[in-house]
Amino acid sequence: MAKLTKKHKEALAKIDSSKVYSLNEASTLVKDITSANFDASVDLALRLGVDPRKANQMVRGVVTLPHGTGKDVKVLALVTPDKEAEATEAGADYVGLDEYLAKIKAGWTDVDVIITMPSVMGKLGPLGRILGPRGLMPNPKTGTVTMDVKKAVAEVKAGKIDFKVDKTGIVHAAIGKVSFDAEKLSENANELIQTIIKLKPTAAKGTYIKSAFISSTQSPSVQLDTKSL
Repeated sequence: MAKLTKKHKEALAKIDSSKVYSLNEASTLVKDITSANFDASVDLALRLGVDPRKANQMVRGVVTLPHGTGKDVKVLALVTPDKEAEATEAGADYVGLDEYLAKIKAGWTDVDVIITMPSVMGKLGPLGRILGPRGLMPNPKTGTVTMDVKKAVAEVKAGKIDFKVDKTGIVHAAIGKVSFDAEKLSENANELIQTIIKLKPTAAKGTYIKSAFISSTQSPSVQLDTKSL
């Protein structure tokens, strides 16, 4: 078992293990217990009372965080020539079609989000084995397959993220950076939480949000009071 560092011990000492924290308290505390020498990401993890193996209990959606993620999201717009100008204007980092399909086929995946058009999806099918495991395959449900390319690119650049419950019943997503004010972290987290609550499957019985934790890249986790959410 790895030994705890001095900084990690100091961080743990600031957390009351017998207490669950409000969102505002946890957002302030996670900033205080982070000692990384870089602008660490702040993450929210929710354990849901669903069975992801059942299609009628899958929780998946998109949300636009009011203060963005703090991350410079690299966007690839795979579009036909008539849509290239609007994709570029909206801020896409890479714009094109066949040349990027060839690059992806050769193993290039240095992007965070791929946005495309319905007419192009047929060309992306053979690349599923490359894009799927990396979470890069565009999907109409997340707004990344659309004719309104300009809007889709702008939303992603502004802080739109997609989330999906994993096979263990946990939704995990980045909600900002440690450099954010605690209030902004709290507001971003609340926006995500409320969106997930609205997506509660009718087939899910019992407690929906079983537990919730907020943490940064190198900090211990701070448990949230689920009743206050």
